[in-house]
Amino acid sequence: APIAKVGGLGDVVTGLARAHLDAGHNVEVILPYYSSIEGKVKNLEHVMDFDVSKGTETEWDGVREVRLDAFSTSMYTGIIGGCNVILLRPAAREHSNIFIGGKIYGGSYNELEAYLYFCRAALECMRVSGRDPNVIHVHEWQCSAVAMLYWDLYHAEGMLRNAKVMLTIHNMDNTGECRQEEFIATGVSGEEFNTLEKAMDERTIGHNPERLCLLKGAIVYSNYVTTVSPTYAKDALGGGGGFLNKTLSKSRMKFSGVLNGVDEQIWDARLDPFLPCSFKPGAMGGKALCKRYLQEGLGMDVNPDKPLVVCVSRLVPQKGVDLIRHAISHTKDQGGQFVLLGSGHSDPPFSQAAETVYKRDKDVKLLIFYSDQLSHLLYAAADFVLVPSMFEPCGLTQMIAMEYGALPVVRKTGGVADTGFDLDDPSKA
Repeated sequence: APIAKVGGLGDVVTGLARAHLDAGHNVEVILPYYSSIEGKVKNLEHVMDFDVSKGTETEWDGVREVRLDAFSTSMYTGIIGGCNVILLRPAAREHSNIFIGGKIYGGSYNELEAYLYFCRAALECMRVSGRDPNVIHVHEWQCSAVAMLYWDLYHAEGMLRNAKVMLTIHNMDNTGECRQEEFIATGVSGEEFNTLEKAMDERTIGHNPERLCLLKGAIVYSNYVTTVSPTYAKDALGGGGGFLNKTLSKSRMKFSGVLNGVDEQIWDARLDPFLPCSFKPGAMGGKALCKRYLQEGLGMDVNPDKPLVVCVSRLVPQKGVDLIRHAISHTKDQGGQFVLLGSGHSDPPFSQAAETVYKRDKDVKLLIFYSDQLSHLLYAAADFVLVPSMFEPCGLTQMIAMEYGALPVVRKTGGVADTGFDLDDPSKA
């Protein structure tokens, strides 16, 4: 965060890295060098090019052929958000479209192939650059193959010796399905991992072909596994983990929920550079000015007495898009104002409403895009922040809302239940 950010994952990785740096640890974050972040990295330096084993499997006239290539990869170093980063990408950009696109996800490249290659490249980068860390912390399915390759290849053959591996699961809704033959993008045959004890997706038993689940593989291979809130961890063990429930239950002694937190170097209304004025508890006049600034800037009715409801969200089913639609009309009917900021594959109805029903509305503004800078202003201006998620592993939105003096209106689920309580809860009286 903020330049390679999709949802809360970027905020959490940045905040965690900075917290470890403050504690005196040596921390480096290895990232894909997405074309969308070019020109945004401080102190960027090309360090070297090195070869990464990358395989392809083709089939012609019923005959399958596997080919392994030495895939030239460029290593850069730089600083993002105050953190030291290592950026990796194919050296010959004209021969590969991996990580090329206008946004982090959804480029023209095959994402599964790209992240499998990245996992092997990250480990190979450590080897060739002489890095042998004490901890390798991987996140989500995209980096899950790191845990598998580390123990069965790099550690087993003595190339990397020191590390223990920790996996953090931010959302169990995305598990990383992978056909056995696709895993060859790591330069290693998927057959080695396609067993029930390792990474086989048990939902595909008896299918032709059976598949791998990368997240399962990382759970099995990691020394410790965390998720982003105690309630989400409990839900996962109780069935909320879907088919991974069995794997997590077997690993329960190395599995726990650790609540995410807000990075106050980024989210602090007293010092926020994106606000027209600051405020703090006991001196909240600046919040009213932020509200007026937003109302004027968006062409809304400038009225301090109208309650302002804000929703900053990816527009996907998980985030409760039906409840968001209902909240927009209900807020307007009750005499309030509503501003939505976000995008996602469920955004067409909101885009349509922005161009028709609410096009000239003075109390409703639907902003179907994402802007990190604008999100700061929205939190600062809001009286209420809506978080109607159907499920939420942790959620930072409700915590940011409270940092900025806004009341979160939420569904009790996952990490939201760990960070808020019902207004009518007698135990909180």
